Amino acid sequence: MGDQLNSLFYGDNLTILREHIADESVDLIYLDPPFNSNRSYNVLFKTRSGEDSQAQVEAFDDTWTWSQQAEELYAELTQGGAPAKVADALEAMRRLLGDNDVLAYIVMMTGRLVELHRVLKTGGALWLHCDDTASHYLKIVLDAIAGPDCFRNEVIWVRSHGHTAINKLGRVHDVLLVYSKGPTVTTWNQIFVPYERAYIDKYFTRDDEDGRGPYWPSDLTAAEVRRGESGESWRGFNPTDIGRHWAVPGHSIARYQREHGTDISARTVEERLDLLDEAKIIYWPGRGSKRPQVKRYLADMPGRSLDDVWDDIPPINPRAAERLGYPTQKPLTLLERIIEASSIPGDVVLDPFCGCGTTIDAAEKLGRRWVGIDITYLAVDLIDKRLRATHGEEIADTYKVHGIPQDLGGAKALFEANPFDFERWAVSLVDGQPNQKQVGDRGVDGVIRFPIDNKQGTGRALVSVKGGAQNPGYVRDLAGTVQHENADLGVYVCLKTPTKGMIEAANHSGSYSWPVDGRSYPRVQILTIEELLDGERPNMPTPFLPYIKARKLVKDNAPTLFD
Repeated sequence: MGDQLNSLFYGDNLTILREHIADESVDLIYLDPPFNSNRSYNVLFKTRSGEDSQAQVEAFDDTWTWSQQAEELYAELTQGGAPAKVADALEAMRRLLGDNDVLAYIVMMTGRLVELHRVLKTGGALWLHCDDTASHYLKIVLDAIAGPDCFRNEVIWVRSHGHTAINKLGRVHDVLLVYSKGPTVTTWNQIFVPYERAYIDKYFTRDDEDGRGPYWPSDLTAAEVRRGESGESWRGFNPTDIGRHWAVPGHSIARYQREHGTDISARTVEERLDLLDEAKIIYWPGRGSKRPQVKRYLADMPGRSLDDVWDDIPPINPRAAERLGYPTQKPLTLLERIIEASSIPGDVVLDPFCGCGTTIDAAEKLGRRWVGIDITYLAVDLIDKRLRATHGEEIADTYKVHGIPQDLGGAKALFEANPFDFERWAVSLVDGQPNQKQVGDRGVDGVIRFPIDNKQGTGRALVSVKGGAQNPGYVRDLAGTVQHENADLGVYVCLKTPTKGMIEAANHSGSYSWPVDGRSYPRVQILTIEELLDGERPNMPTPFLPYIKARKLVKDNAPTLFD
């Protein structure tokens, strides 16, 4: 992270944290790990070595079982790899829960939370997103790691309404546990939300009809007696008589400065009160009352101070453009609120389970630096495309993707370690969208989509990736699938040099005429990984970026298809 580039890591976050993220280098951490609630999405602990892994190979699959892998991490954490209190907590929970899936989840999360606490700066904040299946266990773990005095909040995010359940109450909320590193936080920016209409109608009932809008007469004094000028009489009223003192609110001083161009904050209390009264910002109750009040204008109020129940951020509408198809995608507004509350521009935000990249997108939008980690290449590729689509192609120069092949040797290593992620990576090289599952795919590993008219029409190029043996039959199979699936083109990507027979099979596949201008392209074409790493791309119309809904058609030689 020393080069100041933002970083996106492909790999196991436990390994990445230990090997690549320095002590006290991160200002804010947000993590939304699998909840151990039988949801089907990104796995947490899958090895990228050649050894077997307990985690499912399929992306987005949340399977947690007590295994040798969990046992090894448990032994590491309880035998000196974690602080003594953490070891005590794990041992107690093992006695309570036994060797089951819940304990496996706790152990796997504890190892990562220990590392996250290490990389967090003193005074930094950690926001852990979870649900009621795990929040109480994870709070014990965080108390052991950070200390109970570092607990800041338990935030309730109401993610849905009216959810029904059998023999129990409907579950409509998630939990966000907020901890600091150390007993105080370096950054806390108060968040305000709009007042509810009922509140406005109840309190802001008066209007001078002078263009300032509705106001609420509120107290011009504060508790306790003061012996200085703030405790002296003004206009026949002495606040000391009721055990209070004058307290001119900042919103009134700011309004006076906006209207008159003069800052009166350094004036005496009496002078400030005189000027505010002259400007008709002081309210005098009728019926003989001498106790003045200040006009609290609705336009000057930032809103209601945010509390720990958030019911104003709905889940993503399935039809919304923001939706990327990621099963547990969180709303961008939720992450923006968290980042705005606990960081300032230029701070480093880390998401070790970055999934479809909502945290990364929000951090980029708000001017924070960021580090994202995910164990599936499908997620890493999605984030890369999301950033390019949202912020423009030039953003690619501001971050680096770590852990993916940079040369032919790296490609071969990825194929040997994880053939499925090799396929997904190869598909991404041609701007295709990889399959989420490698089951029943008829030899097709991804799809490239491209425009065919000005009415949102799209063409399809099917992508087949082979890292092992080469055979002309594979190319003929792809051509047959293109025809059977009514696709337009086929792209065959291979790790090894294609044989003469393969090239001949591609040459005999025919051609495709693009409806936009009648240009002709080979129906099936072959590209090697080495050629793609050298910058070559399929001979075809400019693709849409995958995952992201295209907004308009541009001509083939344009750099991008997005607004």
